[in-house]
Amino acid sequence: GWVWRAEFFDAFAQVDEAMAKDGYAIAYVGLSDRYGCPSAVEDMESFRKMLCEKYDLCDKPFIFGFSRGALYAVNYALTYPEHVGKLYLDAPVMDIRSWPGGKGAGIGDPACWEECKRWYCLDEHSAWFFRDNPLDRIDELVRTGIPVLLVAGEADDVVPYAENGAVMAAKMAAAGGRIHVILKPGVGHHPHSLEDP
Repeated sequence: GWVWRAEFFDAFAQVDEAMAKDGYAIAYVGLSDRYGCPSAVEDMESFRKMLCEKYDLCDKPFIFGFSRGALYAVNYALTYPEHVGKLYLDAPVMDIRSWPGGKGAGIGDPACWEECKRWYCLDEHSAWFFRDNPLDRIDELVRTGIPVLLVAGEADDVVPYAENGAVMAAKMAAAGGRIHVILKPGVGHHPHSLEDP
């Protein structure tokens, strides 16, 4: 089997390293600062096809989506569910208005917000009506049957759990989805991952 890091290769890599010790391959392709937009998802699929052809990694990977990497992981899973085994989402961005937009409780990131809007062909007005966030498509995700592990810090002020992971978990549970949540009391956006994977 293999683990696919959607973003931030080798950062907070305790789970990746534990799985590598168990014989999993670790893969990553640099698509940074594209926020899981449709063209990034298509480039991810090209990468997966190359890995299958060159390295025979054709079974379904576990996709790790840390922070904004969740946009890549979930959007890829929604587009190519047949190529995803499980999702591990850690302090996940589930709504671009929350981060990088900073339109809720989080601190946001103005430079990343401008970049994100460009990738999604949005302006400040149309971003309010954007309905292609992972949170907008939870019912679709549940229908794929892909199980989700969600890890988050309850004190995250960068990607607020209440606006992202908590909404996802509630929607998935209500729709009968397969989700397991590990909430870290008093922890902010960092450190990601688990001390003992």
